[in-house]
Amino acid sequence: METAFKSPSLVGFGDIKPMPAITGWEEFLQEGDAYLKTGHGAYAKSRAAFTPEILYNIIAMAIEKLVMATLMKQGQLPYNHTMYDLVEAMDDVFPESLVDIREDLLNLDKYQEICDIDHYNIIPPDSTEIPGMLNLASQLQDVVYGQIGEVRV
Repeated sequence: METAFKSPSLVGFGDIKPMPAITGWEEFLQEGDAYLKTGHGAYAKSRAAFTPEILYNIIAMAIEKLVMATLMKQGQLPYNHTMYDLVEAMDDVFPESLVDIREDLLNLDKYQEICDIDHYNIIPPDSTEIPGMLNLASQLQDVVYGQIGEVRV
């Protein structure tokens, strides 16, 4: 007696259900915008308290918050919070979204390699590098708003 072989049904992309948003993504978006606004304002006013190192950290926080908001809205998280991990997660969730700024974002990791407590490395940026970092964060902000479909307030 011959038994008919029934192949298992294939799963297609249409069968994949989107992940629900992670609660709090809106706060991350607001915080990212606020950090970036602070960075732009502090640089424009040239206050001595806002050293290039402090401005770098404010800009890095803006970038981290903006990326996290975008990923969280999609129900995703990065493996870690280095620029490499944030960029990799964005590449996974939104392929090609960072094509114009990817390498510049990755280069931000060279200023602070602090994940390994025994072998950390901090190189403060030069003040001439801050405008480029602010511009980079603003470009990322444009990408983020394009991906999440929100209107800036």
